[in-house]
Order: sequence, then structure tokens, then C-alpha cells
Amino acid sequence: MSLLKMEGICKAFNGVTVLSNVRLSVGKGEVHALLGENGAGKSTLMNILTGVHARDKGSITFDGTSLENITVKHSEEIGISFVHQELNLFNDLKVYENIFLCKEYTNKIGKLDKKRMKQEAKELFERLGVPMNPDAMVSDLKTSEKQLLEIAKALFFEAKLLILDEPTTSLNNDEIDHLFSIVNKLKGQGTSFIFISHKMPEIFALADRYTVFRNGQYIGSGDIKDTNPEEITKMMVGEQYSDEDLYEPRENGDVVLKLKDFSGTGFAHVDMEVKKGQIVGLTGLQGGGSSELMQCIFGSTPAYGGSIQAFGKTVPNHSIHKAMKSKIAMLAANRKENSVVADMNLLENMYLAEHTLSAWHFHINKGKEQKKFDAQKKSLNIKAQSSADMITSLSGGNQQKVFLARWLNTEAEILLLDNPTQGIDVGAKAEIYKLILQLAKSGKTVLINTLEIPEIKKVADYCAVFYNGSIIKILNHEEIDETTVMMYSTNAMNTKEDN
Repeated sequence: MSLLKMEGICKAFNGVTVLSNVRLSVGKGEVHALLGENGAGKSTLMNILTGVHARDKGSITFDGTSLENITVKHSEEIGISFVHQELNLFNDLKVYENIFLCKEYTNKIGKLDKKRMKQEAKELFERLGVPMNPDAMVSDLKTSEKQLLEIAKALFFEAKLLILDEPTTSLNNDEIDHLFSIVNKLKGQGTSFIFISHKMPEIFALADRYTVFRNGQYIGSGDIKDTNPEEITKMMVGEQYSDEDLYEPRENGDVVLKLKDFSGTGFAHVDMEVKKGQIVGLTGLQGGGSSELMQCIFGSTPAYGGSIQAFGKTVPNHSIHKAMKSKIAMLAANRKENSVVADMNLLENMYLAEHTLSAWHFHINKGKEQKKFDAQKKSLNIKAQSSADMITSLSGGNQQKVFLARWLNTEAEILLLDNPTQGIDVGAKAEIYKLILQLAKSGKTVLINTLEIPEIKKVADYCAVFYNGSIIKILNHEEIDETTVMMYSTNAMNTKEDN
């Protein structure tokens, strides 16, 4: 029996059609994967369902009732909850205060009943198996804990339909397994889910049915058991889909980055030499040390021991500014928290890093910056109308290109890319891979940290696998495959080999 039916939905913004006669049907107690590239119309449809946008045409029926003039409050009241990829939490409030925001309990004299709210939050976390203190400040939580809090917050008010938009982006493997167990448990109790993800293994592990959009149009739907990742991907991107191995071997130059007995938060005693023009993949389970190493190389976390050399010179008193002066740049994970300056336009977002280095220049020459932007837009194929557009108007893939341009403008030669395709669709991912290869071919040195092994296989000359804060194995390009990497990243080999 259907819980949700959306039929003939149309929507246009400023005369531009973003949804054209699309449909979606979700059954009770079903996990339904809503799939498509960034810009396919998924978020617009969900925003229509949750009252953020009004539809131009079409009908919506939820739990047997026709919905007209939907508002955000109305959608929540009837049991629809949207857990966004971009988390909507208040860092300066406590955990329990975020859960009960605008829904606070009060006692007989009208004062906040903090004791009851804390107790019910505690019971919720215990029921879900989420180790979290209701009194903790959200600002003190890890990104993965914030993600679980956002989901727990939605579950607290017993939604009939939960929309999960890229919910596993910041979770490690154990946390993903835990989330999936919660979803399956609730599904068994009759709760329905719309699951938006670009990770095919997750889709096929969790979803019952699927619907695919492309360019604002309905392409198809069906049971997950009757299809495969290749068919789904082709539906998402059309005839241009190619799963080719993009990797090309290159001539490498001299060593430009050298770590000796390098130690910091989350990793220790790392030795590594990277040559000019090389692409090195870093991977392992989340928390294994690969991302932590990258952050320390860039100076965002302190080094506890050992040394780092860039272009033959030791980087002293390591800091972000010293790293930038040494021609090291970093594209950080989690765009919203670490890269996006939402109140600035594309041009301003792009020249930020460059002018941090040249702070003694008191004025910014907009004409020169515009020429640089135009050159980077063409070189990186940034899809944007104008440099005056706000950064938030772009898709995730195009935002990443702007941030890559931000660092290329500093004339950096060593690029640290931490999970660069996070939340990016399959078509945009292919563009990012090609850009990485082009940059290496031009002489840039690239370190890419990711948990997605096929990603490393497409671009890396070799892969350093981390376990428990140390490099446990170096794999050459031809040795990289998911099974082998997983065996080492979980220490299933039960030995540490010399490399």
C-alpha cells in the first residue's frame, strides 16, 4: 500500500523548468532510493514535499489524504521529516536543546522542563544505541555524531516518512552499519524512508525500490533486486556513461614532499616520499589516520614529532600559513563546514586563499581577479552563469571546482584532496578524476584521501593503506582492489609488511 504518491509534478524557477511531469511512489514500510545526478531535481521534489517550495502542477497524496498548500510546519505535523545532507543544528545549543527546539516541554508554571527533555533524549539515544550525552554542546561533537543527532532528532517525533539525504557522508563503517540496522528496524515497524545517495553499495544494501531522475525528468523506477549498479548509473547519466579506467602512467620528477618519522593526532611514525607529478591515494577505515595525516601536513593540526620537507626544505614551526608558503594546499572534507563561505559570491570564494598569502596588499583588484576567475572557469569547466553568483547556487561538483581554483590561484604545487567527491554525483565525479589526472600531468603533485577504493584505482599511482594510525601497506596501481585494501585496512592480514 502506498504511503506517498506524487504525480505530474512540475516546477520552474524564473522561467527555467527544473521538474517536468515527474512522479514518485513510496510504500509503507519501504526504503525507496531516489537517484540522479546533482541538478536532476531530487532536492527540488523533496522541498516541494516538505513545503519549502510550492509546486506549479501535479498532485500529492500522503497516507490517503490529498495535500494542498503544504508548509514546512504542516509536513512535519503529518509525519514527514527531512534530514538534510547540510546539517541543520545549532552549535551553541546543547544536544537535548537541539532535539526540542521549538517543541520544548514546560511545567505547570510555564518554565522549561529541562529534566524531562534530558531524560527523554537519554531514553531515545539508549533505544537507538547511540552513545550521546544530552547535556553535551553540539559544537563539541564530531561531524559523524552531529549526523546521528540529526537523524535521532527526526526519529524522536515518530515520523511516518523520513527523507535521508546522503546520511552516511560523515559516518565510518561501524556507524553506517548501525544506521542501517536502525533503518531496517523502523522499516519493520512500518516507517518509510526516501534514501538519497550516490553510493551504489549502500543503495543495493538498504533500498527496496528505486526511482531515477535525469535533467528534471522521470526516467524509471522498479525493484532494486531486478537491476544492478551499471543499469542504474546509465539511467542516471544517459548515454555518456563510461566506467572506464581513467588512469594513465606518467613520468615523475624529483621528490617534492618527504615525511620522516612524522607523528600527530591520530597517526604516528609515518615515512613517505612523494615525487613531482605523482598521484598518491591514502585510505583506510575512518579514523585510521589517513585524513588525520593530511590535516597535519597542511598545518591544521599540530605535529608531535618527526619532520616534513617540501621541495627539499624543512617546514619549520608547522602551520597552515607555513604550508601555504611552501606551496602546499588542501581541499578539506565537508564543504559546508570547511570550504563554503555562504555569504560570498564565486569570485570572492575563489580569491580568499590567495589574498591570505598576500595580506600586505591592502586592495583587491577586481579586474585582475575576474580574469583569473574566467581562466579557471574555462580550465576547470565550472558551470556557472556569473562570478557574481552566490557559491550556494552551484551543485556540489561545481563548488568543489571553485575551491580547487581557490588553491590553484595560490600557485600551490602539492595538492591535498580530502574526500574530494563527497556528496557529488557520478557524472561530476568523472570530471573531478579527469581534472586530477590533468593536474598531475601538468606537474602538480596530488595526495587524495578517500574511503572509495574504485576512486583511488581510477587515478592513483600507488596507495598507502592506513591501520590504527600507521601505514600498514603500500599498493602499486595494479595491486589496488577493494578486497585487498579492506584486508589491510581492517588488519585482516594480521601482519604488518615492510614496504
